[in-house]
Amino acid sequence: MKPFIIKPIGKDLYTQLQHKINAKTKPLGALGDLEEIAIKIGQIQCTETPILTRPTIIVFAGDHGIAQEGVSAYPQEVTFQMVMNFLGNGAAINVFCNQYGIDLKVVDAGVNFDFSEHSNLINAKIAKGTKSFLREPAMTDSECGEAINKGAEICSEIHKNGSNIIGFGEMGIGNTSAASLVMSKICNLPVSVCVGRGTGLDDEQLKNKIDILEKAAKVHEVSRPLEILRTYGGFEMAMMYGAMVKAAELGMVVLVDGFIATSVFLVANAIHSEIMDYSIFCHQSDEHGHARMLEFLKVKPILKLGLRLGEGTGCALAYPVIKSSVAFLNEMASFESADVSQKE
Repeated sequence: MKPFIIKPIGKDLYTQLQHKINAKTKPLGALGDLEEIAIKIGQIQCTETPILTRPTIIVFAGDHGIAQEGVSAYPQEVTFQMVMNFLGNGAAINVFCNQYGIDLKVVDAGVNFDFSEHSNLINAKIAKGTKSFLREPAMTDSECGEAINKGAEICSEIHKNGSNIIGFGEMGIGNTSAASLVMSKICNLPVSVCVGRGTGLDDEQLKNKIDILEKAAKVHEVSRPLEILRTYGGFEMAMMYGAMVKAAELGMVVLVDGFIATSVFLVANAIHSEIMDYSIFCHQSDEHGHARMLEFLKVKPILKLGLRLGEGTGCALAYPVIKSSVAFLNEMASFESADVSQKE
């Protein structure tokens, strides 16, 4: 696996950016969180006039062996069926990306299905799904490393094509179970606190899911972040990790989606804490545990809409707000330029 080197963002511009914002024709702090977002993007890009180019969301798809253990309300074939829906332009993420002019890339990271060639599908399949972590680690060392490297390569290609802001979505039946155990291990929380209803479990199914995951948590004694990812994660999660860390290394703005993506971010942040400088948290998912993840990271999301869909939909919906932060920074008049009297 290739090493990643993320540079901390320069803090030198903070004062200039804050001064520029304070001079706008508004009361101090009146644009709230937009002001913080504008400062962060300016610092990432090392300029007082940042721009956002070719916004992109990658949806990584992969199947999970744990899905065969009865932790999901949906059968595993829904993973490939939803990938077909993405390719057919019929999913929520397609609608939002089309609406806001966001490029969408769909990646087969490890779906248990043989897809035909498609212009909108990137074939990066590691294997047809992971192993069941109730019995053995989900991935081997080589599989996990290969997935991470492929994620980084895909991100590099997107950056090369002109994108400087990127979000990450996922599709994989069983991946809320994987994310719950990653959260439990990284945040040092009981499994029961981390597990939610996923695709819509009833009370009895939820209890069964918690029982299974508590057993799985005891099967493997792992503590190092990448070992946790390899043991419990999916190919789509390992690939997302590689892309997420590479994006920060390349100086891109990193958009973090919901429960699954934040679990991947937990791993990335535990290894490369500098990634926080480049990251914007797009929404608070309604999936049980996501609020606790955000609290653990001490971050504030842009939106709270009760979403629990995945696919990167939170990133797409937050993008117009992020775009607005850059627009006001660049285009809003100052008191001096508009000849408006300031507060005495």
